[in-house]
Amino acid sequence: MYFSSEEEVRAFYKSYAQGLGFGISKLGSKKGDDGQIKYFSFGCSKNGKTVLRVKNSFYPRACSKTDCKAKINITVQNDELYVITSIQLEHNHALSLRKSRHFKCNKVLDSQTKRKLELNDQAGITLSKSFQSFVVEAGGYENLSFDERKCRNYVAEARRLRLGNGDAEALNNYFCRMQCRNSNFFYVIDVDEDSRIRNIFWADARCRAACDSFSDVVTFDTTYLTNSYDMPFAPFVGVNHHGESILLGCGLISKEDSETFIWLFKSWLACMRGRAPRAIITDQCKAMEIAILEVFPDSHHRLCLWHIMKKLPAKFSSHADYKLIKRNLKNIVYNSLTSTECDNNWKKFIKEFNLEKNDWLNSLYEIRHKWMPVYVKDKFWAGMSTSQRSESMNAFFDDYVHSKTTLKQFVEQYDNALKSKIEKEDNSDFASFNSIIPVISGNPIEKQFQSVYTNKIFKLFQNELRGLMFCNTSFVKEE
Repeated sequence: MYFSSEEEVRAFYKSYAQGLGFGISKLGSKKGDDGQIKYFSFGCSKNGKTVLRVKNSFYPRACSKTDCKAKINITVQNDELYVITSIQLEHNHALSLRKSRHFKCNKVLDSQTKRKLELNDQAGITLSKSFQSFVVEAGGYENLSFDERKCRNYVAEARRLRLGNGDAEALNNYFCRMQCRNSNFFYVIDVDEDSRIRNIFWADARCRAACDSFSDVVTFDTTYLTNSYDMPFAPFVGVNHHGESILLGCGLISKEDSETFIWLFKSWLACMRGRAPRAIITDQCKAMEIAILEVFPDSHHRLCLWHIMKKLPAKFSSHADYKLIKRNLKNIVYNSLTSTECDNNWKKFIKEFNLEKNDWLNSLYEIRHKWMPVYVKDKFWAGMSTSQRSESMNAFFDDYVHSKTTLKQFVEQYDNALKSKIEKEDNSDFASFNSIIPVISGNPIEKQFQSVYTNKIFKLFQNELRGLMFCNTSFVKEE
């Protein structure tokens, strides 16, 4: 049989499969020297063998694979005709015409259904009622080419990408207004194929100027939802000369995958004139890691220590020696002075509690150079070991935005929040300008730091000095 396109082949085989009662999937393809596809296969969705991907074999997941060999092989000829060259019709499992509509490949939403779902959602009609109207209109569930879950997923995606009445205009007005005030205001809007807003990044002139001084270490966290469309707020946060959090640009994103993070990081890099952070702190997110490697390859990447350590109760609370495990692990993490000491103590700890097969601990040990203090202490982190700076910035915005905030309200409140943040920094600047913290020792280095540090940073230094004054010192050598 001959076809004019891959889609035509798929439609034919899918129709055949629906008539017999099995699902289909594309099995593979092969390209020629010119980069064009020369060969591909469609087969039964049960093709392939079961792969156990569970950590605990006592709780296996259901798997649909039976290594079924039913398939069709298609070759693309030089005249760009698609010809079926060989077929395998036999299945090694039962077929059911009645159940074929449940296969993923057979669940399709047409444009009319999508439109009706979006209109009903905007009108406040619940999804369950919308779906029931489709069931009644079709004359039963069996006559539908989709299920309620398919509808729910589509509505969730549409909500995430859809702007409310006036939101697009409000965003545009806000960005234009900010650029009129200062030409250094920067923004980028990413839209999908239907021209709906997908991702946004912006930074005002103050953020861009601050980046010149305070972008050595940036924390990045997206665990904070700020609006009624479930678009995570993604702030880039640094530390200023008072040890306070300072915003270095932010975004609203529709997804948390590597492609979105790459777009966001590239936008930030373009905004900051190509100046990448020397170091960046994030939580344990694979998508972020991929994006950082691509966009900030020379930046030191550190995983948030707090996010890792807070998982201890979930991983070991049921263990008979939980308290001992917790105490020993914390001692290794926080009190190791050298990497050798850390490695030796870790091995002893694993052996003592028979944790050789613990996947979580093994995975952490493999990436210890990214989160253990003893391995990262040779880099400058501006006093940060966690992404809680981002969370404190999120907490700061809590006074202005909440989960029901529309994008229109968000941009207005964001401006108010930022003005309040600037006022706080101005007050700290005045305190350091107008007052001085007395020295507590006659040490020349303390007097030197007193003259150059802000009051809040000088207090941190004095705390270290105060502790040192209670130590017994001995002469080592003179240089």
